Amino acid sequence: MKPLFLVLGFFFTGLGFLGSVLPILPATPFFLVAAYLFAQSHPRLEGWLLSLPQVGPLLRSYRSGRGIPLRTKVLATLLATVAALLSAYSLPHPLAKGLTLLLVAYGIHFLWRRVPTLTPGESPVNEDLP
Repeated sequence: MKPLFLVLGFFFTGLGFLGSVLPILPATPFFLVAAYLFAQSHPRLEGWLLSLPQVGPLLRSYRSGRGIPLRTKVLATLLATVAALLSAYSLPHPLAKGLTLLLVAYGIHFLWRRVPTLTPGESPVNEDLP
């Protein structure tokens, strides 16, 4: 499983970097997945990802339970909703449409109910974190 996690880690890191420059693609969720995959497959790459100046503080803040910024939550919600609606519209089978909408609704529910929100003035950087 380690080689698969390593390949997927690179894939999601690439998507995260694309999300950093493309306005419609969110970067943070992809970097979160990549960090998890690297933690399972290659700790040095996980450390590299956590040390990046723009990405590392957000990842460490999420992992420590402090949460993610409100702007990130709103953007992720909007993009997931648009993607779900487009997918449901293009899928031919009603069951596939319903499952798509339910899965995205669960993801949005999880994001808003289970993931803490950083307050607008609060920095994701915490000096106590490694």
